[in-house]
Amino acid sequence: MNFDPHHLAALAAVLRHGSFDAAASALHVTPSAISQRIKALEERVGSALVNRTTPCSGTPHGLRIAKHAEDIGLLETALTRDLHLDGGDLAQHVRVAINADSLATWFVPAMAQVPDILFDLELDDQDHSADWLKRGAVSAAVTTALAIPGCAAYPLGSLRYIATASPAFVQRWFPKGVTTAGLNAAPNLVFNAKDGLQRQWLTRQSAARAAPPSHYLPSTQAFVDAAIAGIGWGMNPEILVRSAIRQGTLVPLVNDAALDVPLVWQVSRILAPALKPLTAAVVKTARASLVQSPAS
Repeated sequence: MNFDPHHLAALAAVLRHGSFDAAASALHVTPSAISQRIKALEERVGSALVNRTTPCSGTPHGLRIAKHAEDIGLLETALTRDLHLDGGDLAQHVRVAINADSLATWFVPAMAQVPDILFDLELDDQDHSADWLKRGAVSAAVTTALAIPGCAAYPLGSLRYIATASPAFVQRWFPKGVTTAGLNAAPNLVFNAKDGLQRQWLTRQSAARAAPPSHYLPSTQAFVDAAIAGIGWGMNPEILVRSAIRQGTLVPLVNDAALDVPLVWQVSRILAPALKPLTAAVVKTARASLVQSPAS
């Protein structure tokens, strides 16, 4: 089935900008033209593609076709670049699945190295971001999984986490050192239901059965702030808490007990040539920021 590129562009614009009016403005056409193109595409596919809500959202078929449209845009832009043609107003829209801690620590400098790309980031835990690639919902992802069919994988290094808390918190809950009883009682910080870092660390401390009361804070910076404020202990990226530990506002619960989480950049093989500049920026930035194994 062949799709009219104007129809695809209209669908992608509506879902990206959230309304027919905003899509019309972005494509320099009238809202009526956008509506007609979406209607024609829906008639061709035989199903609804856009939920007419505020903001507009895509149906499963609509999201899949919009992703196809973005992929075509990536490939066309890459071809224009490779042939040294006038790119006009072509823009690369790239959808990437990434964990919040990577976004807060090292990914933004990588984004800055590819100014011609417009990013659409999907936040998810690093243990689950691979699912976005498997569903075809993103073009690339920062993951912990190694073999996703149809993807090229680039090891990045490990994001190091340290179990940290305020000195007052440690004195209150662990006056004689970290014990299983203390870990069962002391409140901890959890990003969301998918966050397994605290559990992994507890297992390494021979406290796999500990069931501490938990605060749920879906924000990387709030995690650090909450630990400093004495609300609980949590697994914080060493990059973010380095200065707080140096200043004494945070302390490790256990010395020399860091948890290293290996990260991998995975990109669709079909789109890998088009995303080569982004991949180079991600790999370069990550390997300069993350912990590298001796063999790297």
